Amino acid sequence: MSDSCAQTAPEGIALVLEYLTSIPAWYLATSVDNQPHVRPFSFAAEQDGKIWFCTATTKDVWEELLQNQRIEATAWWPGHGWLILRGRAGLEDRAAPALREAGWRHLEGLGERYAGPDDPTLVFFSVEEPQAWICNHDAWVPVALP
Repeated sequence: MSDSCAQTAPEGIALVLEYLTSIPAWYLATSVDNQPHVRPFSFAAEQDGKIWFCTATTKDVWEELLQNQRIEATAWWPGHGWLILRGRAGLEDRAAPALREAGWRHLEGLGERYAGPDDPTLVFFSVEEPQAWICNHDAWVPVALP
């Protein structure tokens, strides 16, 4: 990995979200008991200057996050390279009504069923201590994040 690139992508969170929302699915990795777990995700949004993801308390990923908050996501956007996003899952669900509505509608669009945006099984987590890079075969270009 080449973290020594002098160039920094100026778009920050907007650039990360563009990568995550311009493709049908991206991949989120967790790790429990020295075993990585990778699964497709497709919802990402910004609130209060942070990136937020949505899942359900009934899913394995939530149980894994409760045990180990370290996460990594990757997204390949053809023609643009790929994104690597690392951080820690902020498990305090502080999703505002608009974010809850967007996440609920997105998951419902995938065929999942919930009682509405305030269904207690829906849970939103933020990406804390984020680090991101836009990558190609020659370099990892850091993305400036708060």
